[in-house]
Amino acid sequence: MAALAAAVTGTLPAAASGWDLLNMPRGVTNVSTRIYGLHMMAFWICVVLAAVVFSVMIWSLIFHRKARGAVPDVTMLHNTKVEVVWTAVPVLILIGMAIPAARLLVKINNNTDAQVSIRVNAFQWGWQYHYLGTNVSLISKLSMSDDAARMLDSGVNVNSVPDYLLTVGHPLVVPVGEKIRLLITSVDVVHSWWVPDLGVKKDAIPGYINQASFIVNPSKPGIYRGQCAQLCGRGHAFMPIEVRAVSPAAFHAWLKKQSAAQQQASTGAPASTPAAAST
Repeated sequence: MAALAAAVTGTLPAAASGWDLLNMPRGVTNVSTRIYGLHMMAFWICVVLAAVVFSVMIWSLIFHRKARGAVPDVTMLHNTKVEVVWTAVPVLILIGMAIPAARLLVKINNNTDAQVSIRVNAFQWGWQYHYLGTNVSLISKLSMSDDAARMLDSGVNVNSVPDYLLTVGHPLVVPVGEKIRLLITSVDVVHSWWVPDLGVKKDAIPGYINQASFIVNPSKPGIYRGQCAQLCGRGHAFMPIEVRAVSPAAFHAWLKKQSAAQQQASTGAPASTPAAAST
């Protein structure tokens, strides 16, 4: 169902097709990979159980039908051993599934020792990102080209627009290999910050701060897209999330450049000289 919802809402990468749309993504974080592993474990357990149960049912229907002279046994009204077995087996299966799930939940909710902390303020209909400890703050909304293309009678063929409705003007930039902590809240109604490839989905609730964290695999830099996953008004469908994972060196260079530009914009001071900016 998660994969179907992602396919319908367009949160999977544009290149995804065929079998990729029938399952949830493995993602690019340790947590998202483990979530995928748990999902597949539960899936195959369900497949095995279904195969056993339906095989017994079909076998019974074929070989114990009235046409073969089968006579119902009306004497067996209770069997303690059978009841113990069909109670114990599901309990053991559930325990076997619950233990790794509980361990993963503990890991998901461990937001300590973050190297980069970002406050996420949701609003109708966009996101504000503030890198804590710096003066860098971004407003992330649907890109102007996508916004123009979606307008009635725009004359634009939306199939020709790359990543239609999933591109923003100012993406969230993060370093790979470093733990990112998000402090998520909202200034108006309930929203939800969801990026499937990162294994993160957290509600943004007014007056309350939710936390989430992730570490992008160092070998997986790139662009990862998501959307608001909580119906938040008429602009809900036009509230994408774009995360750009870059190398730590590129991230810190970008952060320094943004800090200098925003300081200049706020004070009206002249831009720093190259020599001063490099110190």
